[in-house]
Amino acid sequence: MIKSKVPNIKTSIFAVMTSMAKEYNAVNLSQGFPDFQISNDLISLVNKYMSEGFNQYAPMPGVPELRNELSKKTEKQYSRKYNPDTEITITAGGTQALHSAISTIVREGDEVIIFEPAYDSYAPVVKLNGGRPVYIKLKQPDYLIDWEEVNKGVNSNTRLIIINTPHNPTGKVFSEEDMISLKKVVSGTNILILSDEVYEHIVFDGKNHNSIAKYPELADRSILVYSFGKMYHATGWKVGYCMAPEKIMSEIRKVHQFTVFAVNTPVQYALAEFIKREEEYLSLSDFYQEKRDFFNDMLTKIGFDVVPASGTYFQAVNFNTLTDETDFQLAERLVKKFGIAAVPMSSFYHNDENTKTLRFCFAKTDDILEQAAERLENFYSQAKKQLNLF
Repeated sequence: MIKSKVPNIKTSIFAVMTSMAKEYNAVNLSQGFPDFQISNDLISLVNKYMSEGFNQYAPMPGVPELRNELSKKTEKQYSRKYNPDTEITITAGGTQALHSAISTIVREGDEVIIFEPAYDSYAPVVKLNGGRPVYIKLKQPDYLIDWEEVNKGVNSNTRLIIINTPHNPTGKVFSEEDMISLKKVVSGTNILILSDEVYEHIVFDGKNHNSIAKYPELADRSILVYSFGKMYHATGWKVGYCMAPEKIMSEIRKVHQFTVFAVNTPVQYALAEFIKREEEYLSLSDFYQEKRDFFNDMLTKIGFDVVPASGTYFQAVNFNTLTDETDFQLAERLVKKFGIAAVPMSSFYHNDENTKTLRFCFAKTDDILEQAAERLENFYSQAKKQLNLF
């Protein structure tokens, strides 16, 4: 009999809700994938490199052409030069980059600070490597960080702080003040930072993405993680990358090479060519802000009180005044009775905290969002009638 290394880990909530959405033929706004077409030009480039014979193993760190382009991109956007030969590695998606980075850094007894609600892959990997997650809650309704609480949570065992901006699932975007506070927390320590920045190009309302790369004192101790799936509506391709100072990256590559060794070769060459078209990713903020506003306008007309997300393609919606159900119970009922799937925010907490909040993915075509709003209006009307508020 196998003794589980992570006995309390369940099947990902994204898989659970997507499965339920299929079973009940529901509009699926749960799992975070766009339903837009990938650029035909990008697909043609993949076919081109396949046809030209680029079908064998890529170099373990990734093809040099792609790493060179990423180095240029990062320097132009964030004024930080990463050596493409020694400080950039192409990974099988952002999740594999996170896994390899955490596995490299965390050892038995190390503590890792995780801000909750948190993307659900962080804590399991920490535990797999013998570490202990230390959870710090973001303060609602704006999901702010109490940096005094962070200071109190730091001790001699603290090895890593994981941040995620723009933040999944809340849509929060870290401010410059957050980065300055983080710098104060780690100053004079050996604490490393893992910065999950896969939604870097999806920031709204004129805000800027405050990448760790912009802050030299932080970048010198940080691993940054990114995803091409988020940039090009191609989550199924599972290609991402990470960047870190050479001393850290050399250790990450030791883990990376025995996890996947290398990543899809023709896709890497295609991305190296396609990424030169800056407008393809620099237009994402405007594109997704239109989606956010379109979805939120419909929710507001229905009667929901929505705090617009500042980034990502997720919108949190609170149901506190409409039902006594837990958010998970409500998510189940919405799928089964109203034909719409969302993710309960409690799934992003280690103790399944009842948040009365659901997370919706608005990276969908307008007709899908309209169907979702129509079904949410049916729920809202019934809920109000039951509360005798009409």
